Amino acid sequence: MSCYTLSVIIGTVALSYGSVPMYKMICTQTGWGGQPIKATNRMTTDTDPSLRVTPVTSSRRLRITFNGSVSDVLPWKFTPQQREVRVLPGETALAFYTATNRSPDDIIGVATYSVTPAQVAPYFSKIQCFCFEEQRLNAGETVDMPVFFFIDPEFVEDPTMNKIDTGFILK
Repeated sequence: MSCYTLSVIIGTVALSYGSVPMYKMICTQTGWGGQPIKATNRMTTDTDPSLRVTPVTSSRRLRITFNGSVSDVLPWKFTPQQREVRVLPGETALAFYTATNRSPDDIIGVATYSVTPAQVAPYFSKIQCFCFEEQRLNAGETVDMPVFFFIDPEFVEDPTMNKIDTGFILK
């Protein structure tokens, strides 16, 4: 009987430790929970023009708004340099955030990001982003950090996205 109890306890502990990374992996792969999908094969070099993303010029422009917030325990100031960008689906865009380390110490931070409303997250594709890796800011240092992205052209084909044109928020 004690072996079964011990097995249940060990299984529960293992499941609780593994659930957070598994949830994050699933959300990143599927776009659930506002996690954008990292662009992979959508942008290529000029060697294969059939694989390049092209703007859908017949579509309406979408308003992408930016927000920045920092954990209360991190002494950084983090703000978008522009509040919004208007893009066509398939059109690449570049935006910047400014981060300042207000601490007297060097600090390494990791950005987490989400896109709202959650149903648009699968269409928001980042090509390059500071949020893909840790950022080290020296004491008092200020840096500009880029986000290079596009909205998947398939956004236009999804009938559930017809009324969404101002809801994208990257934070």
